[in-house]
Amino acid sequence: MTTAPPPITLDDVRDAAARLKGVAHRTPVLRSRTLDALVGAEILLKCENFQRVGAFKFRGAYNAASRLTPEQLARGIAAYSSGNHAQAVALAARELGTTAVIVMPEDAPRSKREATAGYGAEIVTYDRYAADRVAIAEALAAERGLTLIPPYEHPHVMAGQGTAALELLEEVGELDALLTPVGGGGLIAGSATAAKALHPDIRVIGVEPEAGDDTKRSLEAGRRVEIPVPRTIADGQALHIPGELTFSVNRRLVDDIALVSDDEIRRAMRFAFERLKIVVEPSGATPLAALLSGRAGPLPRRVGVIVSGGNIDTARFASLCGDAD
Repeated sequence: MTTAPPPITLDDVRDAAARLKGVAHRTPVLRSRTLDALVGAEILLKCENFQRVGAFKFRGAYNAASRLTPEQLARGIAAYSSGNHAQAVALAARELGTTAVIVMPEDAPRSKREATAGYGAEIVTYDRYAADRVAIAEALAAERGLTLIPPYEHPHVMAGQGTAALELLEEVGELDALLTPVGGGGLIAGSATAAKALHPDIRVIGVEPEAGDDTKRSLEAGRRVEIPVPRTIADGQALHIPGELTFSVNRRLVDDIALVSDDEIRRAMRFAFERLKIVVEPSGATPLAALLSGRAGPLPRRVGVIVSGGNIDTARFASLCGDAD
């Protein structure tokens, strides 16, 4: 019996980092004594809300798009996304001198739709509760001859996302645990690949909204489990099933999944704004919510956190934070 090789390795993440050098931002690592005191650990926040397009997604999108042939670039790129990958592919396409067509849900946040269009992409909308975005995007790509770059089910996308964790570990040294949000699983798959290769004893903990616990259920079952499309303020994590490729990595490397409520996410967003002085979107706030609520469990001494993004418009941010206790 043979074991299939992993879809990505540390070398792939390092190769992605070299490709992204000078193109993606090397985002800051933030510390807060107040946060450390509240949770009883040294917390190091990798702030991908300062990344280009306001989220980690640019890393994977550019890493994948930059590897296309001149012929593929001439025809254009397609993608599907609720917002951050949409913006990332749109910007990557612009940087590489090509075009992008993005399939987005009708209820995607207005700021994310406008930013995607602002980068020059064509937007095709769909009903996320009634239609299959993958099928729509695949049909569109086939009809127009476009190359499809999915938001997580792609080794170059996963490797690109892993560069956030690689940078964090290069800057701060060994960590006892790493927390990341989990949607389709690309960020945590790339992060876990880098982290576990460099520090095998590190605990990798994903965080999902309570309503979107497909990865937690899947890891417990040992197979991918499908749930109804979740309704949660964490729109970037409103997935109904983990990716097949990402799950093949995460079932081996992820140690635990913590769940947080929408109210806990709201409180974490407000804490980030009032005490850390940063704006974080709901999906990006889920690891901070897990820390502040105790949902991440007993914490070791040094904990890294990937704050995945900060794309949220003023009205929605005010509304959500105003609802926090």
